[in-house]
Amino acid sequence: MEEVLVVGVLAVLTIAAATVYGQRSGVASPLILVVFGILVSFLPFVPVLEVQPEWIIAGVLPPLLYSASVSMPAMNFRREFGAIGGLSVVLVIVSSVLLGIFFAWIIPGLGLAWGVALGAIVSPTDAVATGIVKRAGVSPRVVAILEGESLLNDATALVLLRAAVAAAAVASFTFGAVTLTFLYSVVVAVVFGWIVGRLNLIVRARVKDATVNTVISFTVPFLASIPAEALGASGLVAAVVAGLITGSRAPRVLSPEHRLSDTQNWRTVELVLEGMIFLTMGLELFGIVQKVQTDHSGVLPAVGIAAVALLLTLVVRAAFVAPLLALLARRGRRRERMRPALTKLQERLEDPEAARRLLEQGPPPPDAAALPAGVDLAEDPDAHADVLAADPDVAHAEVAKVAGVPEAAAVTRDRLGTASGWRARLVRRQRARQRAWTVENLARFGTRLRRVLADIDYFTGAPLGWREGSIVVWAGMRGAVTVAAAQSLPSNTPGRSVLVLIAFLVAAGSLLLQGGTLGLALRLVKPTPADPEAEKDERRRLLELLHEAGQAVPTPSTTERTPEAFTQHKTARLKRIRAQRDALLDARDDGTFSADVLAGALSNLDADEISIDLKGDPTEATG
Repeated sequence: MEEVLVVGVLAVLTIAAATVYGQRSGVASPLILVVFGILVSFLPFVPVLEVQPEWIIAGVLPPLLYSASVSMPAMNFRREFGAIGGLSVVLVIVSSVLLGIFFAWIIPGLGLAWGVALGAIVSPTDAVATGIVKRAGVSPRVVAILEGESLLNDATALVLLRAAVAAAAVASFTFGAVTLTFLYSVVVAVVFGWIVGRLNLIVRARVKDATVNTVISFTVPFLASIPAEALGASGLVAAVVAGLITGSRAPRVLSPEHRLSDTQNWRTVELVLEGMIFLTMGLELFGIVQKVQTDHSGVLPAVGIAAVALLLTLVVRAAFVAPLLALLARRGRRRERMRPALTKLQERLEDPEAARRLLEQGPPPPDAAALPAGVDLAEDPDAHADVLAADPDVAHAEVAKVAGVPEAAAVTRDRLGTASGWRARLVRRQRARQRAWTVENLARFGTRLRRVLADIDYFTGAPLGWREGSIVVWAGMRGAVTVAAAQSLPSNTPGRSVLVLIAFLVAAGSLLLQGGTLGLALRLVKPTPADPEAEKDERRRLLELLHEAGQAVPTPSTTERTPEAFTQHKTARLKRIRAQRDALLDARDDGTFSADVLAGALSNLDADEISIDLKGDPTEATG
């Protein structure tokens, strides 16, 4: 027992030392821990270490992914969901299949199902690169994409691994069955994660003790993942969804003391768990090599296969990222063309006289507003805004009508009316429909329009070029999840020890090669940094918003120095801070400001509120 305690203490101290040294040297601490673990594993007095993969997959990954998703800005996740979904789902599937074909061809007697299983093992990337990229000051879009990808691709890979192993057991591998399994796993996990995330906030909002509140938060990832896994779904996706729900709603539901306690304690948990993963990953190398030698499988062939596999992961990732960025750039140019029309529409809606006319006269004739079939504008104005955001021609016609430019509207309407395709059919279908505006749906439409314009500013303000794409490719390194997933292979897997060694070498090689040179790649590629002038202007607008929100709260007129007057001023200051926080959260939901600027402002308000609360009530001190 004492030996275990000593080893545990030494491991924690090693993690702390690696973190401190990494911050000073600029080398990511996981790389230091992996190298240190590899060196220690070959010492003669160090026993062979083998960690049960279930401890990593079911015990360590859910809290790590939950913690990361809580801190992930929900607005950025929504905006980049297309790129995140492509990298974390489509790319993982493509990589698994292509690598599976390679493994089945190069490893005698392996078969396609086991090859795809190994391909799924080495496909997911790790979040190690995110910290390095953040410190380099690159575009927040790159950081958001890498963070979002690391949240979901582990779950995709593990679902594919489970399906491939099941297919290998029955000697039948069909992509249709794998697809159905994947869809079921994700849908059930999302439902469970959403339920747990909402219940988490409902319960914790009623718990006043910050320590107890944080203790409850430690159970949330497991409350989401365990039932999902019991139903055959992805526990990791459930934990991620619960974290996203918690992170987006917590500032409105939980007190600053509770959220500060959560942040500090979860940072500690995240540091220790992540450090343990990479340290044990390095320590396991000697045992993995020993098993390969015992099976007389040969280490050198595994090294060669792993090197080719690592090269293939980079090639496939680059081949996927290039068209993905081209698609994002095309969408960005389309959004940019929409900006003048949507801006004009927003100006008209914000004009009180124009808004009054809209309420009195109803919306413009629907032949220019191509709403989807079956959508009632009075019931779902968001769908109307979505059509405007998706089609510049329809948006232009709508704007022209509202802005009082009938000639331009007529030209656009005629072009849509005579064209073929879904837009023309939708236009003709809507010509007979006319619904009245109400204050509620007009306000909702304006809110949606602000969000669309904020999204356009976000995408066009930080376009992703080849420089950012190069970083996205090179930052896609493998990690400890690959090793844990490999060790979860059944004992009857053909050449299991060799497959585990290949997976380890791909992960370790990726970490050391890509992780060790990512800083150099950033200096060579020089991705476009954030615009300091734009950030300065954004902070100015944010301060104006805070000032306006604070001015709406009246301050006590009394200047007496009495306990009662102190209480009045304290109450007023707290109301002012909460009004400012509500204004910031509304701006966050609209996407008006960047996530980093908003996070800093919210942290300052939380600190002010905690400071005021700690001052107590002088009536209690004098009583």
